Amino acid sequence: MKNIREKIPAEVIITCLALFSIAIHLLTAGNLEYHRDELLYFSLGQHPAFGYATVPPLIGWMAWLIQNILGYSLFAVRLVPSILSGVMVFLVSEIAKELGGSKYARVLAGIGFIISIFAMRTFGLFQPVHTDVFFWTLSIYLIIRYINTSLGEYLIYLGLVAGLSFLNKYMIGLLFFCLFVVIPFTQHRRVFTEKKFWFGILIGLLIFLPNIIWQIVNGLPVIWHFSELARTQLNNVNRETFLFEQIMMPGASSVLTVAGLFYLFLNKNVRKFRFLGIVTILVIAILLILRGKSYYTMGVFPFLIAAGSVSYASLLKKPWLKVLLPVMLILLTIPMVPIGIPVFKTDGLVKYFRDLDTGRRFEDNSIHSLPQDYADMLGWEELTMITNKAWQMIPDKKAAFIYCENYGQAGAITIIGKKYGLPAAVCFSESFRYWVPNEFNPDITSFIYINDELGEDVKTIFSKITYIGAITNRDAREFGTKVYLCEEPVGSFNKGWRELLQQLNKK
Repeated sequence: MKNIREKIPAEVIITCLALFSIAIHLLTAGNLEYHRDELLYFSLGQHPAFGYATVPPLIGWMAWLIQNILGYSLFAVRLVPSILSGVMVFLVSEIAKELGGSKYARVLAGIGFIISIFAMRTFGLFQPVHTDVFFWTLSIYLIIRYINTSLGEYLIYLGLVAGLSFLNKYMIGLLFFCLFVVIPFTQHRRVFTEKKFWFGILIGLLIFLPNIIWQIVNGLPVIWHFSELARTQLNNVNRETFLFEQIMMPGASSVLTVAGLFYLFLNKNVRKFRFLGIVTILVIAILLILRGKSYYTMGVFPFLIAAGSVSYASLLKKPWLKVLLPVMLILLTIPMVPIGIPVFKTDGLVKYFRDLDTGRRFEDNSIHSLPQDYADMLGWEELTMITNKAWQMIPDKKAAFIYCENYGQAGAITIIGKKYGLPAAVCFSESFRYWVPNEFNPDITSFIYINDELGEDVKTIFSKITYIGAITNRDAREFGTKVYLCEEPVGSFNKGWRELLQQLNKK
């Protein structure tokens, strides 16, 4: 048996692990609905651009490509992050190999990544986060490869990846900032004399340049986004909770991440990579001080899992111990799987988190029946069905539109509504505000209003308002969101619309 196991190439085992990772995400993809953010990002794909209100353009480009190849189904939305989870298994195992890890270390690294809670959750949703983690990990891999080979080509590749990563999420700037702070104090500072290093930086800047120009032309919305984020969400971040979640996010794989950090500092065999341990601590420290969200640190975890796997491979000499470790990690993970992957339907998840009695706190510190991510994956189909009912009641659809108060509602109508033939929603939230029409032609005689309550301004514009329905799923974050059909305007809707736009532009 031992001889058979030793004859199986590491690549075969890692490929099986990668396929398993892809399969587990796809098999559970339909247990809940689209996520609020997925609906937003797929809506961005309707309007390819060099930038958006709160994110760089790559996620919108990806959405455009997926829509034109696979359509708008839940499977289409979840396919890319699921496949990327399999790619990550290969990448993490390769990092373990570059750190001097054996076949066992590479396989352990792949297992450690798959069972980590952050990987389960991140690679199950179509968001910039899954590509962000990939780019962090790929950047670290290229740095390690350069150190091991001294080949300048890897610096060019790193510049290319850096440019693409900035087009995906600005948070990766923290990684490169910490690298630039730490490297001058190490033996690797000679990299600054490499022509290919500066050539790589130039390539990265050229790739990122269109988004920089877009930001300037559009008044730097990234500044508004970060200030709004700090005001509405980051001020609720508890630093003690932040540190606690650095252990909780990897789940059982924290056995590897913690060991990996110690390994980088204590083992002389990886002394040349010690600066990456310092970079890791600096990333976490900066986010702790600035009250960043706990998941902002996820980019360093795959690397730490790989380092920890190499550490255990060097420590565990007896074969039974080498088998026991991954078995123990898997057994510890099984009860925690629903935290990362919705392996149950709604009722099963509600019962699980009620019994667990944790993980149900939203960003505003309120407690609910489900974690916020899961609550954000409910109610959208019902909302779209109710809206379609209202839309079918409108006699002149050319003189009508659908208004939504937030981007989740607007994304649902725009994406899910396609199977009903609904028009894209009008909304002032998120990037939808860039697509708001200046006027309507013909003038509006009917419109559908979606919000938690009927606005007073709407009552003054329309003389006939009919309540159509509301989201009835109490576990949904949008529970109670109502749909109204508004008809018979008391005057020109376009006139009031133009006045509203003028007021908003002054703010």
